[in-house]
Parts: sequence; C-alpha cells; structure tokens
Amino acid sequence: MNPAEQSLEPLPYHVELREYLKSRERDLWNWFASASSMTAYHENLRLELLKSTYRLDASGHAGLYQSADEAKTKLGLDIPVTLYQGQNSPHPNAALYFMRHEAHIVLSGPILTLLNSAELQSVIGHELAHYDLWARHDGDFHVADRLLQAVVNDPRAAASHIHTQRRFQLYTEIFADRGSFFVTGDIQPVIAGLVKIQTGIAQISATEYLKQADEIFAKGDVATEGLSHPETFIRARALALWQAEQHKAAPQIAAMIEGTAAFDELDLLGQARLTQATRRLLEYLLQPAWFQTPAVLGHARLFFDDFRPVATRDQTAIATLASDDPKLREYLCYLLLDFVTADPELDELPLAAALELSRQLGMDPQFEKLAAKELSMKSREVRRIREHAAEMLAKAEVKSE
Repeated sequence: MNPAEQSLEPLPYHVELREYLKSRERDLWNWFASASSMTAYHENLRLELLKSTYRLDASGHAGLYQSADEAKTKLGLDIPVTLYQGQNSPHPNAALYFMRHEAHIVLSGPILTLLNSAELQSVIGHELAHYDLWARHDGDFHVADRLLQAVVNDPRAAASHIHTQRRFQLYTEIFADRGSFFVTGDIQPVIAGLVKIQTGIAQISATEYLKQADEIFAKGDVATEGLSHPETFIRARALALWQAEQHKAAPQIAAMIEGTAAFDELDLLGQARLTQATRRLLEYLLQPAWFQTPAVLGHARLFFDDFRPVATRDQTAIATLASDDPKLREYLCYLLLDFVTADPELDELPLAAALELSRQLGMDPQFEKLAAKELSMKSREVRRIREHAAEMLAKAEVKSE
C-alpha cells in the first residue's frame, strides 16, 4: 500500500492521553498551553540553536532545502524550515526544534555524508512529521509532550508519570517514521536511514534488515526496552506492518511498544482503566440485594464516594479483569477479601460470593489460600464454603426478594 492510500493520523495513544490530560489536569494543561509559557519556551530554543549549531544557508545547501520543500509539500505543511549542523555531537542524528509556524531541524555528526539523498529526505520527513503532530489541534500534542517532560523531571514524579511519558515518546517516533514513508513513498530509504544512523555503516540493505527483524519475532513476542525511541528492528517492523495492513496492524504495534500491561508498570491511562475496572468489579460483586448493607456500601464508598449498586450484572467486567499478572491478581484477591470482612453480620455469604467470583476470574486457588491465611481459617473450611457457594448464594437471592 502506498502513502496516497493511507492517512497520517496520531496514534490512539496520543489521542487518548491528550483527552486524559486536558480533563484530569486542566490547570496544568492551561499553564503549558498559555502564551507566556510558549513565548519563554521559544526564546530558550532560539538561544540554544545559536549556541550549539551552525546554520546551513539555502544557497550553499540547495539540495537539502529542496528536499525539505518537497517534504513540506507531501506532509501538507506551509511553514519556513531552517536547517542546522550540530556542533557538539559526533554521532549521526537529527532533531526538531519546534516553534509555532516554523520548524528548525538540527543535523548532527556525519549524517550529511553518511546518508544518500533519499535517506536524507526520509530523515527530514521524520522531523517534519514531529512538527505535523505537534502543530495539530492548536498544538495540543506539543503541550502534552512538554507537560509530560516537565512532570517526569520533577522529583515528585510517580512511576506512572514516567511510564506515560515514555510511551508517549515511543509512539511519537512510530508516527514520525510513518511521516518519513509519506515523504519518500518508499519504505527502503526509511529503514536504510534508520540503520545507517544507528550503525554508521554506509551500505545497508533494508530488505535484509527486515528479514533480520522477522527472525527476531519468529522466536517469540518482543516489546521495546527503549526509553525514548524503540529499537531499530522494532521501528522497521512497525513501519512494514503499517505499510501492509495500516489500522489492522495496530494491536501488533501496540504489543511491541507497550508489552504486557504489568500491574506495577501502569501508566496514567492504565491506572484510569484499572480504576474503572475496579468499580465494575465492585458493582458486579455487590449487585445482590443481600450484600447491600449499610456497612458494605459504606466501605464501597471509601473507594468511590459516588458508588451506587447496579440493578443487573455486567458480565464484561470479568473479561476485563482476567490477567496472568501475579501482582494484579494479588490486588484483586485483597480487594475481594476487603468485602468479605466488611460486614460480619453477613456471616459466610460474602466469602461464598468472593470465592465464586475468584473462580470466574480464574484465580480461585490463590484467593482460597489468601482467605485461609488472612481470615485465620482452616483450608478445609474454605473449601467447604467454596463447594456450597452456588447453593448458598442462590438461597440468599431468594430470601432477599
């Protein structure tokens, strides 16, 4: 599939996180989006460019500027672009200095001699794709990027902030690689340019490198360990998948970028989803009328102050919480155990309900062991309640009608 048949759109993670930050962190968002904040940011960038680069003039580098003009046209950008050679880095690389209505691209190391013209255009396209993303929706994605950078640099930052900023950056690189493809119309110089920049080798076969990436994934699923950029083999595979399948490739690309959502590696979006799933689990557990005592509902409102029982159970709550992550399963076990002991007057019924739900979640052995330990019960007593749970719960339902 060629670029004309595809659309260059922000990835779902970009969109979802932007909405999260705008709604959950409104004051912080407004500050980073303010004119005064942007003015100071731009002034600092301009000074940094003057200090650390050599500005490449259009007359002396006509081919390079022509490539930039062609890239702008293909990405639909109508902005001035200024190119620079970095002074302080010996390694081949490129970076965009984003300013509203103008783009500044800094090339580093021997990149001008290492890459051929198509590969250089790919690199310029990559950096201008950064601009394309950050300029959209009145600069929302750039505001999100700066906000996240500031938060993770604060010593009070939580692990969830760090995971969020990392994933946002990783997905931004995936987007920019697609921009390279839009500009070149050919995946070969995009991948060759990436590999040359990472290795410094002047002769590269993109086809052979894609085969190498396929060999890696043939041995099993792989997720990136990169902090700001995915590994080159992941970027190459992600671009090839997107070229071939476009939106159908999204789950495979997400698996490479995010991996398995481990409980102790949740980002802000993952935490929000877990919070919602927790609510749904409590709604499911506490749906029976017999369970809705003042003590139990009061305990539920310690989790969600607006908690209200539901009339019917949502079976999808079970599917969303099924997981092999040991720490998530432990969290769910303790969550269930909390409500087993919330109202002693309910006797064994809450434990029967929790045992039945833990069975549906596929974690009944773990929960039974934990219940016996935390409730100071013998294992055979827990097994007895589990074996009669369905009968006990059915009688309780009839009695409460």
